[in-house]
Amino acid sequence: MRIQYEDILPDANSSFRLMVNPRLNDFFFWHSHPEYELVYIEGANGTRHVGEHISRYTGSDLVFIGSNIPHLNFDYGVKTDYEKVVLHIRQDFLSQGFAGAPELSGIRELFEQARKGIAYGEATKAQVGARMKQLQGLAPFEQFLEVLQLMQALALAPDKALLHSQPIENQYTQREQDRLRRLYQFIDESYRRKIGIPEAASLSNLSSAAFCRYFKKMTRLTFTEFLNRYRINQAKNLLLAGSNVSEACFECGFESLSYFNRTFKKITGVNPLAFKKLYTQHPHL
Repeated sequence: MRIQYEDILPDANSSFRLMVNPRLNDFFFWHSHPEYELVYIEGANGTRHVGEHISRYTGSDLVFIGSNIPHLNFDYGVKTDYEKVVLHIRQDFLSQGFAGAPELSGIRELFEQARKGIAYGEATKAQVGARMKQLQGLAPFEQFLEVLQLMQALALAPDKALLHSQPIENQYTQREQDRLRRLYQFIDESYRRKIGIPEAASLSNLSSAAFCRYFKKMTRLTFTEFLNRYRINQAKNLLLAGSNVSEACFECGFESLSYFNRTFKKITGVNPLAFKKLYTQHPHL
């Protein structure tokens, strides 16, 4: 799994990027991107963290998020079997030949409200969520029309609630975001070997102490916690692909099998062998 930060490309022959069941529940991904995001998750109780808004959702959630709004992945910490659909919409979507269309006035207002973050009630979650799960099977043109209809349904929904009273401004400068993106790329390329804080700090032109403060502010995790979570995600993929526990441990940069086992259980709730058996026997989980 490659971590991406403000680097979302649309699907082929599409104005959107659609992701069905991306699994990030063991990874704290506090991020932002220029694209608008419509996310639906069901079968889960989790945390809704958008901008400065933090709350819990139960059973399901449907949220529409504006451009460059920092947010946490909605499946973070979820341990149950769940489904998730994420739709990313280009920032300039409505300006591509639709700028003055009166028929889209409601959708333009919706996109403006999305700057505050919008959550929806049970009726709209059920209706829109079911339709989002069908998007993947549509041809590009039919998908385009269906997204427009979904946007109109969201614009007219009587059970929407704004998450902030004012539009959310990304509190991080472009320099900070670029620095974090470089760190993500460094971790993705180097997690298989030993990485020390001084080496990571040097990429940011910060002292080790300043780097630790900066990284905790940006991700809400220490660098070691973040790196361990990333490595465990990689180890899970290897285990499911057929690697044994020792192979997954050392391939992902852990130097001690006992430390790997402790870290794996702390993050996932089960030890590596139990995880491998559970998901091999029940691949739908």
